[in-house]
Amino acid sequence: MSLFSKPKNSFTFSEKDYFRSLKNLKHNSMANTGDLFKGCFIRHNNELCQVMEYQHRTPGNLRAFYQVVVRNVKSGKQMEHRFRAGESVEMVRVEFKEMQYLYKDGNSLVMMDPETYDQVYIEELLVGPAAKFLKEEMMVKVSFEGDTPLTAEAPTFVVLTIDYAEPGVKGDTATNTLKPARLDNGAEVMVPLFVNVGDKVKVDTRTGDYVERVK
Repeated sequence: MSLFSKPKNSFTFSEKDYFRSLKNLKHNSMANTGDLFKGCFIRHNNELCQVMEYQHRTPGNLRAFYQVVVRNVKSGKQMEHRFRAGESVEMVRVEFKEMQYLYKDGNSLVMMDPETYDQVYIEELLVGPAAKFLKEEMMVKVSFEGDTPLTAEAPTFVVLTIDYAEPGVKGDTATNTLKPARLDNGAEVMVPLFVNVGDKVKVDTRTGDYVERVK
């Protein structure tokens, strides 16, 4: 198995980064700063971190270095760190899977592997605010180190049905005036006045904003 198992749909980092030189490693391995790429996972100060940004710098006659922004997977906290060019780093083997969302259980979300039917509990905070827009059977991209879930990414856009909203004004197609509405999964969103109960709407899970009415 390669370092990464590529899902059917691409992640936020590019395929070029996704299949960098580490793809043939089968276990956690010592590499160097030249192997870093956006989205990879490293062990830093004994904590599992994901590289969010990195930049190679050569300031004048000084020694080159890498300015790297990492996110602590456990706490979610982001921090900057300066690595020397060529400095050793521990790359962490991570597997990505598309999991089917089943239901919420307390502060956990129950996911199912559609191939093996195995069920996994992941913390809701891994999905973040987008979790409130999940509905049964939606697919979520989850990364694992072994059997431990590391990150979870909800679909960027979801289509849900308006369960409750004040009646719209006939002929009013203005989109700059909004009203609150409840979706069929219980989440709330602001929608234009012309949207009514039973309408299907597209929502951006990154912002929680209404995008459009879906016919």
